[in-house]
Amino acid sequence: MNIGFIGLGAMGRAMAHNLVAAGFDVTVWNRSADKCQPLVDAGATQADTPADCARADVLITMLADDDALAAVIDEHDLITALGDNTVHVNMATVAVETGRTMAARHAEAGKAYVAAPVLGRPDLAAAAKLNIVAAGPAAAIETARPALETMGAKLWPAGDDAFRANVIKLATNTMLVSAVETMAEATSMSAAYGIEPGDFLEIITHSVFGSPAYLGYAPAMEKRDYDNPEGFKLKLGAKDIDLALRASRAQNVPMPMGAAARERLAEAMAAGDGELDLSALGEAARRSAHLDD
Repeated sequence: MNIGFIGLGAMGRAMAHNLVAAGFDVTVWNRSADKCQPLVDAGATQADTPADCARADVLITMLADDDALAAVIDEHDLITALGDNTVHVNMATVAVETGRTMAARHAEAGKAYVAAPVLGRPDLAAAAKLNIVAAGPAAAIETARPALETMGAKLWPAGDDAFRANVIKLATNTMLVSAVETMAEATSMSAAYGIEPGDFLEIITHSVFGSPAYLGYAPAMEKRDYDNPEGFKLKLGAKDIDLALRASRAQNVPMPMGAAARERLAEAMAAGDGELDLSALGEAARRSAHLDD
């Protein structure tokens, strides 16, 4: 199977490596071309333009946000460049309306489109243990299945309408950010009474809250070391919560916890923490509690 792969950030780079390692014929493109070299060294082909990736059996795009996706699609006329039987799999976290628009534009052009956002951090991407939520035409998902199952531990079909996968991803990230925020607040509350963060976090992650959401972020919170280039950046969490709140307003669904988490993210970004790991919410909670005054 020939696979085109566009977008080699922390997640995309690891996912593309797994495809190359599995023996797929992978052609890669990235706006910063130097990021392609490690994949070329591993056996991939570097494309001159995104359109060169679009002639594959499956085109995977893993870009940072809606604007990055639109820029590649529009600047390079990527939908037109798709082969007649190519399946475009968009694995980025984008707005619900973007999911609808992308599906409609592909359908109008007679091209297949699948939304397949991933659940997991870069370390899980590197280990090919992502959970992947896929929505779109069943035949298109089946075409892409070998590639998707290579990159993830579990593929979750979510229906024929592509935007459904985007809804699930945004709802999931809302829960994730809220979980990390509540862990940060509880850790700060216990610290105010002289309980070491490491002691508290060890108890909760080995008892009632031993879930990946807590286990993945507790170590950084304990050490107060949030500069993880392979982590989930706090500013991306804010972007995802913005998209989730926009989607909730469109359906008149109250999300007070999500809105509260967004305020904490805004506070953290105002303090200059946007490029840090999401676990830096722990530092925002400490500042609010004046624990280091």
